[in-house]
Amino acid sequence: MKKIVIAGPPRSGKSCMREGLKQAIRAIEGAPYPYIITACPDGEGAWFQETVNHDPVVASACKAAYKAKFTPKFVSRVADSVKNCSLPLTLVDIGGIPSVENEQICSAATHIIFLAGDMGRLPEWYEFARKLKLTVIAEIHSDYNGAEDKVLSASSDEVLKGSVHHLERGEPIANRPMVRALAEHLVSLCK
Repeated sequence: MKKIVIAGPPRSGKSCMREGLKQAIRAIEGAPYPYIITACPDGEGAWFQETVNHDPVVASACKAAYKAKFTPKFVSRVADSVKNCSLPLTLVDIGGIPSVENEQICSAATHIIFLAGDMGRLPEWYEFARKLKLTVIAEIHSDYNGAEDKVLSASSDEVLKGSVHHLERGEPIANRPMVRALAEHLVSLCK
């Protein structure tokens, strides 16, 4: 079982990446179903991206209605979901701060993907991963103003590196080179 956290600073495109990655994994023949746990009370559940694609006004209204703060009950419920999930591939989409709440939520996770618009913010996330003994499997620059993805082969430590361009809600990203490479990397880890 792989329980993979998608982490990085706020506004790096983690929720967009989560949805594109889910679609890219589902397009790989024989891949395990990518189960998603939304672990941030920001109102962007797994339903959000698809709703934005169909009706952005409704999506924004729902997000505003569902947005909340971390509570002990929320953290406990989500941490239990991560701990008790026994599916082969689980993606855990956390908030953009390496907080005590996120540590509790991710304590039963196994791996971590870093996605950051500001790569200078990664040291705090590496410390988060070290503290929780999470294996880093990808380090991706979210280049909002970029025109194309850049995929660097996984290094000897099996960390996939590169960049993904213009993560924007409502835009299809599942076929972008970095998203596909990450999907294939995750599927290979599950074999």
